[in-house]
Amino acid sequence: MRRVTWVLAIVISVALIAAGCGTKNAEQVVKDLDHVIGKLNSYQGAGKMTLQTGQQAQQYDVEVWYQNPHYYRIALTNEAKDVTQIVLRNDEGVFVLTPHLNKMFRFQSDWPENSGQVYLYQSLVQSIVMDNERHFTEEKDAYVFDVVANYQNGLLARQKIWLSKKDYAPRQVQVSDENNNVMVKVSFDQFEFGKKFEKDSFDMQRNMTSWNIQSLPTSGTVGDTAKQGAAGTTVQKTGTTDKAGALTFGILEPDYIPQGVKLQDLKEVKLGEDKAILLRYSGTYNYTLTESMPQTKTVTSLTGDILDLGYTLGIVTGESKGLRTLTWTYDGVEFRLSTGDLPETEMIRVAQSVQGQVGK
Repeated sequence: MRRVTWVLAIVISVALIAAGCGTKNAEQVVKDLDHVIGKLNSYQGAGKMTLQTGQQAQQYDVEVWYQNPHYYRIALTNEAKDVTQIVLRNDEGVFVLTPHLNKMFRFQSDWPENSGQVYLYQSLVQSIVMDNERHFTEEKDAYVFDVVANYQNGLLARQKIWLSKKDYAPRQVQVSDENNNVMVKVSFDQFEFGKKFEKDSFDMQRNMTSWNIQSLPTSGTVGDTAKQGAAGTTVQKTGTTDKAGALTFGILEPDYIPQGVKLQDLKEVKLGEDKAILLRYSGTYNYTLTESMPQTKTVTSLTGDILDLGYTLGIVTGESKGLRTLTWTYDGVEFRLSTGDLPETEMIRVAQSVQGQVGK
């Protein structure tokens, strides 16, 4: 009898220990995440982001810095083209920097509080906490949440988020469309809470001048083949050239055109001292796309909204129900998409379909 009692005591003890050290349920993890965010002072993360929004997958190195209360630095580098763009927030405002072009957009905004980002820890945690219908599973070393994707891009419906069981650091994120096709994937190779940054880490001038760019990238060499426009206009593909006469870029035609829309004409125009290419589309929607490669350092202050394009951030200016212009840079080329009737989701799709294209 004494032996049975002793064995029973061991069984009960083991059961109690197992209950105390057992796996957590979704509610417990969410409560812990609330605590982590409440104490969040800083972090640094790095990894790979893959976009499936074009004909071919595009991969980017992504590095994220955050320091309480509102300092952010996100660097996106296209591996194939070795082009880096930086999104910065400090006390002076929000900046979108393209160091190799000496190009800077500056504007006042609550970003990213008013616009979630797939590579920001706060955005991921918020999407988990706010979704009361979240799905929860676990793997050997990670908790996995399947939740609604609350991003500007209306094509993205849900996302799966892997969090480390050890400290709730993000491991991986997969964002899918309504047909469960994975459109965006972020894999974190490194993530450190409590990172100590240098005093000027979020300074605009430091981030503009700390990059040693040997040469400006190009989108391909422009040939002499003429392009026959949809309206019968013939335009020579003569790329833009600076005063030194050496820099050219090819025409980047969006891979995506909305249904009922056609390219009407394509011609060379002037934007200040820079040559540019203008593509005009009409039909169900009407819009123009201007492409140029500015050769001088420009500092542009804008009143507008940031629009997440995945591989970069664009800036939307103009009236919400009037003429609007989406401006962004890619591979050294500055794009301006202007329209009076193209919906924002369609603007995003057109802009996203430029990345990965080769200048013709």
